[in-house]
Amino acid sequence: MAKKSDETWEIDGRDIRVTSLDKLYWPGDDLTKGDALGYYRHLAKAMLPYLLDRPLTFRVFPRGIRGPGYWRREQADSTPDWMRSVIYQPGSRDAQIHVPLIDDEAGLIWYADHSAIEFHQWLSRAEDLERPDWAVFDLDPGEDVEFAQVLETALHVRDELAQVGLNGFAKTSGGVGMHVFVPLEPNHPYEAVRQWVHDVAKRLEAQHPKLIATASGGTHHGSKVTVDHAQNSIARNTAAPYTLRARPGAPVSLPVTWDEVESGKIRPEQFTLRNVPRRIEQIDDPWADALTLRQRLPADG
Repeated sequence: MAKKSDETWEIDGRDIRVTSLDKLYWPGDDLTKGDALGYYRHLAKAMLPYLLDRPLTFRVFPRGIRGPGYWRREQADSTPDWMRSVIYQPGSRDAQIHVPLIDDEAGLIWYADHSAIEFHQWLSRAEDLERPDWAVFDLDPGEDVEFAQVLETALHVRDELAQVGLNGFAKTSGGVGMHVFVPLEPNHPYEAVRQWVHDVAKRLEAQHPKLIATASGGTHHGSKVTVDHAQNSIARNTAAPYTLRARPGAPVSLPVTWDEVESGKIRPEQFTLRNVPRRIEQIDDPWADALTLRQRLPADG
């Protein structure tokens, strides 16, 4: 029997209407909106801990990845009243923005049904927007860089963090780069966290000048891996763990183990909508410890 294009799913005690399930989202891969919603329903248990109480931004593609897309940074007027948001005011003269929050699987599926393919997270939480509880090393390769060099850079970041007693957690970006996330106690403003990431990047650049560069302008060019410390800014967004990406192949921004990074064998295109659900059933979440780990920035930088 052919699957219905529109259905009602009971999730978290709520009836969620899902529509146009047969719409092609990734035409070159024969993957539909229904496939995307099925993925997020399957991954909700793994993904939600990284979204809870965290402001979110969505990349929305109503016609699939080949159609026009846009960023949704504010809660839509059509959002059900059971879904929360947090108020953010960028400047003293700017209007307040109601930034979306997702509390449960029902909320995740509601946004996915409203054409959100990608979920991007702030590095701070709703209770204290100004103080992040993640730092991120955003590793952006230039056009002449092989992914093996990105993996090497991630290992250098890990080892530099270990020198000051900090643990980092690696994931593919779902694009051509990687992220190393560092869980923190939310004690420092964004400016201090950003400066610390910049200082670490400068040390790495000095140690590995042929491989690593510190961001100053564009990041995806040349023959080096650029550490983009500017991601550590309020209202900036980083692809959330387990989000799909609106790219051919339906890749996933996937947490990986340091053993996998050390192997040098992983490639971002190998983790997709088709195989990540099976991976989640077979291995534990490599970032599970990050959810409870709280670390302080070193006093000497």
